[in-house]
Amino acid sequence: MNRKQRIQILLEKNFKEFSIQIVDNSNLHSGHGKFDGSNETHIKILLDSKFNHKINRLEIHRKINNLLKNEYQIGLHSLEIKIN
Repeated sequence: MNRKQRIQILLEKNFKEFSIQIVDNSNLHSGHGKFDGSNETHIKILLDSKFNHKINRLEIHRKINNLLKNEYQIGLHSLEIKIN
């Protein structure tokens, strides 16, 4: 299972009130530092609320970063989170 799939499954379990899209932007960072654009090192997470309720964006960011702490230890370099 690749990183995108692991993240998708983990977030779907913990954020049922959102539609979730995971985008691998690693290829956009090819040539920066030691990155070659592979290995799913730069990930963008798009969350779209299924309901019209107040969202605590900071709490969501904290929860996602906590859930993905293992991914950072095994090669995730950059995470972008967009919440609608």
